[in-house]
Amino acid sequence: MGNDKDSITVIDNRNGRQIELPIRKAAQGPDAVDIGRFFHELGYFTYDPGFLSTASCHSALTYLDGTQGMLQYRGYPIEQLAEHSNFLEVAHLMLYGELPSREELDKFSGIITHHSMLNEALKGFFRGFYHDAHPMAIMVGVVGSLSAFYHDSTDISNPRHREIAAHRMIAKMPSIAAASYKHSVGEPQVYPDNSLSYTGNLLNMMFAVPCETYEIDPVAEKALDLIFILHIDHEQNASTSTVRLAGSSGANPFACIASGIAALWGPAHGGANEAVLNMLDQIGDVKNIPAFLDRAKDRHDPFRLMGFGHRVYKNYDPRARIIRQMCHDVLARLGDASDPMFELALRLEEIALNDDYFIQRKLYPNVDFYSGLIYKALGIPTNMFTVMFAIARTVGWVAQWMEMIGEHDQRIGRPRQLYVGHRQRDYVPIEQRG
Repeated sequence: MGNDKDSITVIDNRNGRQIELPIRKAAQGPDAVDIGRFFHELGYFTYDPGFLSTASCHSALTYLDGTQGMLQYRGYPIEQLAEHSNFLEVAHLMLYGELPSREELDKFSGIITHHSMLNEALKGFFRGFYHDAHPMAIMVGVVGSLSAFYHDSTDISNPRHREIAAHRMIAKMPSIAAASYKHSVGEPQVYPDNSLSYTGNLLNMMFAVPCETYEIDPVAEKALDLIFILHIDHEQNASTSTVRLAGSSGANPFACIASGIAALWGPAHGGANEAVLNMLDQIGDVKNIPAFLDRAKDRHDPFRLMGFGHRVYKNYDPRARIIRQMCHDVLARLGDASDPMFELALRLEEIALNDDYFIQRKLYPNVDFYSGLIYKALGIPTNMFTVMFAIARTVGWVAQWMEMIGEHDQRIGRPRQLYVGHRQRDYVPIEQRG
């Protein structure tokens, strides 16, 4: 291969052909070779399992640099947004491209607040699930059903419909999540309270009961707001790519987000913070940490230290740097001092951060390590962890969906394959088969 400033030359040594492929310039990060003509002109597919080297789209939403440990929303460093902003302000930024004025933020917050109610008919939908149904299963079904309730916002060719659908999903996701939780514990659903913040409302809908007053802890409210900011978007991960692929077919936005929730449910994606607590349960006691660290270092041992390292970040996860102090604050205020899991987690963090093996391999605690501990301290059950992730990631999903649908050259996604099965065979009657 040779290349110049604007293109790269691919030479096919088998047939003596060559092709000039244009290079698409990135605002930050690696440029991309446009292989759109590769099959048409050379007759080959490209092969990239897991899409490790493939840019599936162009986007102006999120930029991350795993080597530098950098994450930006619309060009703004996540550190600045986490320190100075709040969840709904960042949601506005993601949807509209700019930080809002005070008037714009108040208007946007009001719209989200007043869309938080669920149609009463949906209560029957929740009752249709078995009492111990996983909340993520309920979320997939209920979110997908919203298209049956809101016909006025499913015309994806209408920008106003797209905007209304985005507002509705961001607003209703906490209400659906809380109702899913209430169903699982046999308690009545709590209606949204328009006087509360986005995360305060979620806490109230999850933990309030009709027979007594529920006081929202400001530390819990702030911690959830921070976690939600950090989880809004993360480039073209599995669930976001799923939303885009579903959306490329012209599916309605509620179905697209339901598909993202289904993808997020996988333990390799949204279930990582739940895996952290399972790992801590497995370790059991502080005195067992050295033995489990030795197992983690043994490449022949299937045990993995969950919550450390990241597929993309080859440096410290920038979200982990931000959430670490919040985790310690929450544990100090709300954590059960008698719960050995918290002591175990903090001791594991301390040892791993000072162990040469993990330092050399840049296996630092990631955001999942800390978010799971915060959720546990807030009294959120383990089966709700991925649901909380879905609430925050809904903003990124709808922003990515709106960006994709708005492109003039948008086409249905259709990956190709490297076929390795049988060549053509003739049918043999069953009586003649050996």
